[in-house]
Amino acid sequence: MRQRDDMTFPMGEYTRRLNELRTRMQERLLDAVIITDPENLMYLTDYQTTGYSFFQALVVPLEDEPFMITRNMEESNVIARTWVELTRPFPDGGDAIQMLVSSLKEFGLSHKTLGYERNSYFFPAYQQDSLRTSLTDARLQDCFGIVECGRRTKSSVEIEIMRKAAIATEAGMKAGLDACRAGVTENEIAAEISAAMFRAGGEAPAVMPYVTSGPRTMIGHATWEGRVVQPGEHVFMEVGGCYRRYHTAMMRTAVLGEPTDYMMQAQERMKLALEQVKALIRPGVTVSDADNLVRSIMTVDDKHGKLITRSGYSIGIAFPPSWDEGYILSLMHGDKTVLREGMTFHIIPWAWGVDGDKTCGISDTIYITKDGCESFFTLDQDFVIKPEEGKKALPPSPPLEIMVPQNVTPIASKEGKNKKSRSTGKKEREAV
Repeated sequence: MRQRDDMTFPMGEYTRRLNELRTRMQERLLDAVIITDPENLMYLTDYQTTGYSFFQALVVPLEDEPFMITRNMEESNVIARTWVELTRPFPDGGDAIQMLVSSLKEFGLSHKTLGYERNSYFFPAYQQDSLRTSLTDARLQDCFGIVECGRRTKSSVEIEIMRKAAIATEAGMKAGLDACRAGVTENEIAAEISAAMFRAGGEAPAVMPYVTSGPRTMIGHATWEGRVVQPGEHVFMEVGGCYRRYHTAMMRTAVLGEPTDYMMQAQERMKLALEQVKALIRPGVTVSDADNLVRSIMTVDDKHGKLITRSGYSIGIAFPPSWDEGYILSLMHGDKTVLREGMTFHIIPWAWGVDGDKTCGISDTIYITKDGCESFFTLDQDFVIKPEEGKKALPPSPPLEIMVPQNVTPIASKEGKNKKSRSTGKKEREAV
């Protein structure tokens, strides 16, 4: 293990991650693991490349030195970025799996119990078949998730890296909101978002921003396609900023004209859902508890819009095709996973089908503390409302009466609790 001081994190962070992985290997009676998932390679070694469509693997023995199998060209990333000392590169046109097999034999692992990530996007079935037919003396076991167990909770240094990603996210969203006006194209809005993210120190995200306007907001996972934004329409944006492959994300909505009553009610329900779930979330609460609260607030009727997806997902290290860690953990009904300090989530109480033909969104990325949770962002959550040209802005309307199911018990906000604590001089535990 090469000692160096120019990686994303201090060497002690990588030593901890490797030791924890080996503890899990020992518990599962594995002599070595073959790690192929790009996010897991990054997590363990700081290795990254855009060339991950070619086979690459980190082999971690229980006791001996880890080694990497890469394409010849990608070996430079191992040398330039990681602590890994041993590499066995293969040439273009060479057989990557045979290089893996010969390396396992070289290091005395070809007859051992080996774990491999059976569900990795980048270890396809034909390569797994080749490994099995070539490595007849080994015992191969699926160990998918063995690295992700460590990735579920972020260390303090990971949280600091995510703060830098959040700076890029927020800068991009501010620029996107500023760019929204009738007559511009979705492409122009996306260009402003991207430029602002990168100027703020952001790096290439796993997914470029989602920008849709008017009726196109009803198309799931659509983004800019050159459409010209029309007067009176709204623009839905979702931005994921990235720094050292760590991401944070947020949704916001701009309205070019006067919003409908249902849109304003959707805004208030999304804000309430975020406020209430953030008051609820702390170590010990379950994933299902959080999802049920968000869903109960967002479920009214068709005209008010629906939450048609999970209500949030783990977020952190990501490569294309997605910026989320939802396959590690998502906020969904029935999941009794207990939340822990250091977990990070993108909370998404977005409203699909407001007025029957609009999608609106407000979201937040949070990290769990020892006694609650905090947001990575400071940007205002309200819709950005821009009156049509030639019209004066309407005066602020009185607060809307939000339709919320009767079975939802309001949770005192942290701000309210803090004020009460200051006045009494006592610390009070948050109520569920």
